[in-house]
Amino acid sequence: MKEQLGQIVRFGLVGAVNTGTFFGIYLLLHPWMPYFAAYTLAFLLSMVGSFFMNTYFTYRTRPTWKKFLLFPLTNVTNYVIQSVGLYALVTWAGMDTRIAPLVAAVVAIPFTFLLSRKILVPGAARAAEAQAEQPSTRPASTV
Repeated sequence: MKEQLGQIVRFGLVGAVNTGTFFGIYLLLHPWMPYFAAYTLAFLLSMVGSFFMNTYFTYRTRPTWKKFLLFPLTNVTNYVIQSVGLYALVTWAGMDTRIAPLVAAVVAIPFTFLLSRKILVPGAARAAEAQAEQPSTRPASTV
């Protein structure tokens, strides 16, 4: 449990850095291309950085080509949630196209954590389930 809590905290830190990177790239590209194209390119570029930060820092595992090639699958859900949110916020809510990507990104955070953990730490979910199913080794209370 302590290890998973550490992963969640590190994931949050990486997410903050990655969001800043994404948003900086997006703002640089925004004047030069349509907002959705700028969003997509910024998303792809920041995803590469996210892979390495999550591999080394969040989950403390070794990057491999297999993980690198599978990592975008974890971001498909993230991309869909953010894209739908971005479109809805801009089109239906009238939100500024410079702010809407940040709001949409916040909604996707829990999904991204679970999926990236599954890809970058194979067997982590099974290990957590097995640990939860094991009987407690603490002595029973006599109260």
